[in-house]
Amino acid sequence: MKKWLLRGGAALGVLAIGMFIFLRSIGMFATQPVYTANGVALGGTDVVAYFTDGKPTPGVAEFVARWNGAQWHFASAAHRDQFIAAPERYAPQFGGYCAYAVSHEYTAKTDPAAWSIVDGKLFLNFDLDTQKEWLADRDRFIADGNRNWPGVLW
Repeated sequence: MKKWLLRGGAALGVLAIGMFIFLRSIGMFATQPVYTANGVALGGTDVVAYFTDGKPTPGVAEFVARWNGAQWHFASAAHRDQFIAAPERYAPQFGGYCAYAVSHEYTAKTDPAAWSIVDGKLFLNFDLDTQKEWLADRDRFIADGNRNWPGVLW
């Protein structure tokens, strides 16, 4: 009986570690103030382009800025310089983590295609389906997210 309990406990421990690693890989249990992959914010998406071009645009490593513990990539030197002059204006809310998730007291990664600008601020969501749900009650979710941020970081 003791062997069975020890094996069961060990299996649960391995399962818990595996679950933690998985949840961490999708952006839950975030510790950093900016959602990054390999130190690059938002997968290298040019955040200034959301405002100037009205669409997500891949940045390039040639035009990079460091801010808030992350590297930010831009499609042009002009976009990089705009960001450097006013990073709070262009950086996404909630560090680029999913706005819906933050409003529900957790973090999740984001899809650059699931975005919106509300009152001059950039918000990102996990995916397009999550964005539809977020948009349905956007103002409440923004207020909840503002209350929860940055307390959702571990």
